[in-house]
Amino acid sequence: MPPIENASVAIVGGRVVVGDGTVHESGTVLVTDSVIAAVGVDVTVPDGVETVDASGRWVLPGFVEAHGHVGIDEEAQGWAGDDTNEMTDPNGARFRAIDAINPADIGFRDALSGGVTSVVVKPGSGNPIGGQTVAIKTWGRIVDEMVMKAPASVKSALGENPKRVYGDRKQLPSTRQGVAAVIREAFLKAQDYRRRRDAAAEEGKPFDRDPTGEVLVRVLDGELPWSQHTHRADDIATAIRLADEFGYRLIVNHATEGFLLADVLADRDIPCVVGPLFTTRSKVELRERTIANPGRLANAGVRVAITTDHPVVPIHFLVHQATLAVKEGMTRDDALRAITVNPAQIMGLDDRVGSLRPGLDGDVVIWDGDPLDVMSRALRVFVRGVDVYEWRADGSGEGVTASPYSFPPAAHRAGR
Repeated sequence: MPPIENASVAIVGGRVVVGDGTVHESGTVLVTDSVIAAVGVDVTVPDGVETVDASGRWVLPGFVEAHGHVGIDEEAQGWAGDDTNEMTDPNGARFRAIDAINPADIGFRDALSGGVTSVVVKPGSGNPIGGQTVAIKTWGRIVDEMVMKAPASVKSALGENPKRVYGDRKQLPSTRQGVAAVIREAFLKAQDYRRRRDAAAEEGKPFDRDPTGEVLVRVLDGELPWSQHTHRADDIATAIRLADEFGYRLIVNHATEGFLLADVLADRDIPCVVGPLFTTRSKVELRERTIANPGRLANAGVRVAITTDHPVVPIHFLVHQATLAVKEGMTRDDALRAITVNPAQIMGLDDRVGSLRPGLDGDVVIWDGDPLDVMSRALRVFVRGVDVYEWRADGSGEGVTASPYSFPPAAHRAGR
C-alpha cells in the first residue's frame, strides 16, 4: 500500500452522521495524518489541507462488516480462489485467515462501492474449530498493511455444516453431539496445555510449544472472543452452554433463530452478528430465516451487527440488508448502528473504526443521499484519509476505484 501516514482532508458542508446518533447539519470532518482530528459545525480547517465540498450530501463513517470471506473466497475463481475451509482437521485453531487473503479479489472493489471500509475475514464453517479471523481495511496492496487486528477472534461452527462435512466421510464429528465434543475436548486439552506451559515457565524448563494450544489458551484467557457460527435455537443454547463451561467470550454469528432466544441473549449480554438476510432457505437450519430477526433482537436489547457473509450476499449489499431490516421493524438508528458502531464494538475495533469521532481512523464515506434509501449511492470513499474511490456517471454506471498498486494514490483518483 502506498504510504498514507500523512493523509489529510477536510470534508465540509455535509449532513454528518457521526454513528452514535449525533447528526451535524452542514458539518465538517477533518482528517489529519490519517486520523479524524475534529468533527462538528465549527471546525477550523488548517491551511494546505484539501477541502472536499459535501454540501447536500450525507457523510458517514465507513461501514464495518463483522463476518465475511472477502479475499479468502475469491469471486469468479472457483476452487483455485477458495481457501475458506481447511477441512482436513476438525480442530483448526492454528489456521489463520490472513495467510489466504488476496487483496486483488474483486470483492474488495465491491466493498468500497458499498461504503464498506473494514471487514473481519473469517475461515468458513466446515470445521468445529475453523481458525483465526483477521480485521482488515478493504483497500490495500499487501494484506499485512491492511490489518487492524490479527487475530480478531477464533471461528467455530455448530450445526449442519461440520456434521455434514465429516459425517459424509464417516468420521468424527458426524452428529451435533460429536461437534460439541470436539470443541469441548479441544478446550480441555488447552487447559492442560496451559498448566504444563506455566509450570515449565515457573521452573525454568524448556517446553514444546503447540500453535493450536497457544491460540485456545488465548481464548480461555479472554484475549480472543469465540465467533460461533450457529443458526438453530438449540445450537445457540449449546454455544452458550460451552461458553459457560469454559468461560470464554461468546459472539453468536448468524443467529438465524436468535429471535426465539432474544431475552436470553439480552440478559446475558451476548452480541449477535446476524445474517446473511438475502438468502433462500437452502438447508433445514435456515427454515425460520426472517429479515425481521435483527429488529426483534435489537428491540429486546441485544447488541446486533448485520452481516452479508460475503460472498453469500455481495458485500456492497450490506446497507441494503439494513434498509430491509428497518422495513421489517428495526429502528433506523439501530440499523445504522448495526453496520457501524456495533460491529466495531463487538469485534473490538471501536478504537479504530465505526464512528466519526476524533482519534479514530479517517474512514469516511460521502453519500448522495440517505444511505438507507436504496437509490442512494456512495459517491466517494476515504480510507485513513486517502481518497480511494469515487463514483462517476460515465455511461456504464460503474464506480471507478483508485488502485492501491499506484504511486502516489492521489495521481490516480477516479475522474482526475
